[in-house]
Amino acid sequence: MIQAFRLFTILIFLWLAMSGLMKPQLLILGLLSVTLVAWMSRHMRVLQHRGELIYFRFFHILRYWAWLSKQIVLSNVDVTRRVFARELDIKPALRRITVTPNTEIGRVIYANSITLTPGTTAINFTVDGDIIVHALREDGLHELEAGEMAARIRDVEPHFKPTEGGSH
Repeated sequence: MIQAFRLFTILIFLWLAMSGLMKPQLLILGLLSVTLVAWMSRHMRVLQHRGELIYFRFFHILRYWAWLSKQIVLSNVDVTRRVFARELDIKPALRRITVTPNTEIGRVIYANSITLTPGTTAINFTVDGDIIVHALREDGLHELEAGEMAARIRDVEPHFKPTEGGSH
């Protein structure tokens, strides 16, 4: 029930922010549509994946997006600089990176974040749950192994309480 309320609240704010219309009949229709979507989501059990609740800590995810956006810009600048340099300063590498986020959704976001950052690409998950990563330069892999991105994703993941859906 808490998940449905969270979804309802987020959808209300998104609807108000994106519609920008405050006419009574539109507000009523928006409220009805958001209520219907939250109700259907709860009854279809789409708020869970393999027993894990699907949500992230709201302010933490905003901080993560800001940090990831900065990393994407910095990586873009680095890759562009390397491409336009007189001598192509790349040293491609392929390595297995240990994945440390706690949830399956967190691991997928980790892989997507790696791919979104120019110069690195998550190729595949291994049977052990690690990620095979290709990088244009080996020091990009060292940055991933240092674990800052994984730590930030773990911070975004929900901290489960036994009453919310199991202990993790």
